[in-house]
Amino acid sequence: MDHGISVEDIGERMKAFRLGAGLTPEQLANRSGISRAAIYRYEAGHPARIDTLVKIAELLGVSLPSLLGAGVEYIASAISFFERMRQLEEKVDQITVLFGPVSYLLTTDLYDEFLPEILKESIPSNIDHYEQALGDVDTLIEILFARKASYKKRMPNVISLVSAAELTQFLRLGLVGMHNPSGVDIDRRREVARIEIQNIVQLLRNQPIGVQLGIVLDSMPGSSLQIFKQANKKSVAVSPFRLGAFANIRLGVATISSAPDATELYQSVTNQLWSRALKGEHAADYLEEHVLK
Repeated sequence: MDHGISVEDIGERMKAFRLGAGLTPEQLANRSGISRAAIYRYEAGHPARIDTLVKIAELLGVSLPSLLGAGVEYIASAISFFERMRQLEEKVDQITVLFGPVSYLLTTDLYDEFLPEILKESIPSNIDHYEQALGDVDTLIEILFARKASYKKRMPNVISLVSAAELTQFLRLGLVGMHNPSGVDIDRRREVARIEIQNIVQLLRNQPIGVQLGIVLDSMPGSSLQIFKQANKKSVAVSPFRLGAFANIRLGVATISSAPDATELYQSVTNQLWSRALKGEHAADYLEEHVLK
């Protein structure tokens, strides 16, 4: 299994961290004294000198090992994190997802209609740089929509584990960005949540090729995680960031690692959950009887 540092991967991480820093290639070029053309080349996967990478890492507020992908990537920006998700998903053959309350890749078009509003709703109006935070949502939405478009085009295998308890809470509270948001039609938000759960039921009954769903009745890990597999590599992303119900796109530190010990430990966790999860018609019946009742 190849765990070496890839020049192409460095370029992808550079773009993700640049987006998370809210910088255009031109702005990064001006601040670093590196030409704009060079920034584009590096992000496209061309090699850069180590002193250049040190300078760029400092400007982007990340460590050089994180930029290189040496060990663990530490990511404090939701924009950077979901851009890295997009990049990784474009290459893999299989994705294992524990991302509550539902896996974004499997959500409906209606979910996408509400998502920008939900994410903006999750941002407290009294924070510093509130307007900038709202603008960051637009950047994040572009990345998320690109993720889903790439998934629909490539259709890698998806194994999604969903907590029955989270779905119950999702239905009760609705698709909301924060607790008890003012000026919001809660009944409509609950209906959107119901439609998403009904979509899960249909996926369980129809079992489309490449999609495997498991409904977990026992405890789930506190953090969301996603495991990416391709022929010669496996990576795991662990994240505090959350879309949809009680969204969190502001605070926390996500990690991405390709280290064998990390990927195997997290794979063991997902294997245990999968072995005990309800599947197929049994799972669909359970959701209709105990969640959608």
